[in-house]
Amino acid sequence: MIKVGIVGGTGYTGVELLRLLAAHPQVDLRVITSRSEAGMAVAEMYPNLRGHVEIAFSLPDVEQLAECDVVFYATPHGVAMAGAGELLERGVRVIDLGADFRIRDIALWERWYGMEHTRGDLVEQAVYGLPELNREQIRNARLIACPGCYPTATQLGYLPLIEQGLIDTSRLIADTKSGVSGAGRKASVGTLLCEASESLKAYAVAGHRHQPEISEKLSLVAGHQVGLTFVPHLTPMIRGIHATLYATLKGEPGDLQALYEARYKDEPFVDVMPAGACPETRSVRGANTCRIAVHRPQGGDTVVILSVIDNLVKGASGQAVQNMNVMFGLDEQCGLEQIALLP
Repeated sequence: MIKVGIVGGTGYTGVELLRLLAAHPQVDLRVITSRSEAGMAVAEMYPNLRGHVEIAFSLPDVEQLAECDVVFYATPHGVAMAGAGELLERGVRVIDLGADFRIRDIALWERWYGMEHTRGDLVEQAVYGLPELNREQIRNARLIACPGCYPTATQLGYLPLIEQGLIDTSRLIADTKSGVSGAGRKASVGTLLCEASESLKAYAVAGHRHQPEISEKLSLVAGHQVGLTFVPHLTPMIRGIHATLYATLKGEPGDLQALYEARYKDEPFVDVMPAGACPETRSVRGANTCRIAVHRPQGGDTVVILSVIDNLVKGASGQAVQNMNVMFGLDEQCGLEQIALLP
């Protein structure tokens, strides 16, 4: 059994981790920390976990966490960089769901996140946890930087085209939508029911923190700097990411449907939809699945990729568990066999 700890178990990604890990047949859930709710039973805050998680939140304690085989950080940026180093030194593997180790360019990270990065040495060690791209590196990793939700949907949509050099990477456009849970559990006027319901709005049009992450990773795949326009939107739903991705073809690409099917045929959590399909966010709600469709409107030089995920599962906690499975040599689908919830 894998002894597991979670730092920051009270947010939406934290409770999603708990939901998935509580049902994982190879996990022994040892500790869940929260400075604000220490002493409270987990099931008191999240009654869906009654009968499944019997422990209480506790204050972060490095000695207790060091007894685990792996520790997940489901915390705001800045927290993992402060604590992960000591755990790594003591032989614990670390999976960070936050942004602390995602971007290799430290100065760029500091500009977008507005704080000093104190562990550039750990950024060098970290493996970017997109299994469909970095599976072999993940197997031997000690520190995983889980991708953001928008970056997951966007990268999985673009990867086959960029890998084959079929598109002009200087003018990529990602038109993305997110459910309100993507903003986290903190109180905010903009995410109140009366503010977010029956409305759709763009935000961070001038620049979003996920843009440099996506650009950096796609540039590594392309072998040169890509140009990306990334515009996120808030939608009146709880869960889900819908990415509508645009690119200009550089020539006749051949059978795009066959390209996507071949690229992802062995990927257990990427479902390439039939030609002409339009995947829906509700089709992945609660599941660790990315559903993708590729279109070429009117047979022109524009390709449109539709990519949908659950932002809390494949976009966060499910992907973190997928990484854990790869790191510990388990079946990649272990504990992640959930079928999406419909209706």
